[in-house]
Amino acid sequence: MSSVNSRLHTRFEQLKQENRAALVTFITAGDPDYATSLEILKGLPAAGADVIELGMPFTDPMADGPAIQLANIRALAAKQDLAKTLQMVRDFRQDNQTTPLVLMGYFNPIHKMGVERFLAEALEAGVDGLIVVDLPPEHNEDLCDPAQAVGIDFIRLTTPTTDDQRLPTVLNGSSGFVYYVSVAGVTGAGSATLEHVEEAVARLKRHTDLPVCVGFGIRTPDQAAAIARLSEGVVVGSALIDKIASAETSEQAVEGVLGLCREISAGIRGARG
Repeated sequence: MSSVNSRLHTRFEQLKQENRAALVTFITAGDPDYATSLEILKGLPAAGADVIELGMPFTDPMADGPAIQLANIRALAAKQDLAKTLQMVRDFRQDNQTTPLVLMGYFNPIHKMGVERFLAEALEAGVDGLIVVDLPPEHNEDLCDPAQAVGIDFIRLTTPTTDDQRLPTVLNGSSGFVYYVSVAGVTGAGSATLEHVEEAVARLKRHTDLPVCVGFGIRTPDQAAAIARLSEGVVVGSALIDKIASAETSEQAVEGVLGLCREISAGIRGARG
């Protein structure tokens, strides 16, 4: 299954024509507060983001390192919840109908809202895909299948420890793109060697036709450019969120994130010569 969602499919096709990788940016919805977060979200496409992952704040983000854990804490303290995150997508869509937007998080808040209601509202708001870290393929019927049935892609994470026997199971029902987690660990921790990434991407390509986006530990334009030569997409999250954490004002947070986004985008755009 390539993509059940037209925005994601169109974007990756378009980038293939342009011979460049996608810059996939991650921020947590409501970090540090709703208004600042929305301003950053709205500014990302013009700063070079090709695909946006928006984190759904949750109290126990297992796959996330300190930077994103703290972003979750800030967002929850500012009273961000799933309903407000869906509202943020609606607000974003008022000015932007083309940039694919993927919600990333954990199943608990979705389960609490009710899968049917969540999917109906997400579709209506303009959500293109879901990354739900704690739902393995053995639970496809809980969310993956219903999401794809309404036209929302379900994007899987694969890791260095996902072996050839396990890969087909993990990729079963996967759509949109494959998110390759390049280090065995949490977000923001270390970074993988390029040889390792190249081998891993080649291995994934033997199992799927989906675009492969590589993330975890990419912080600089040079690192991003190197990954952009090996894959269809480069995911940057913790480095952007650190700009929010270190900002003293909302303006600094917005400028910091969008400024770094522009730099990394320039690195990716120049990567393939």
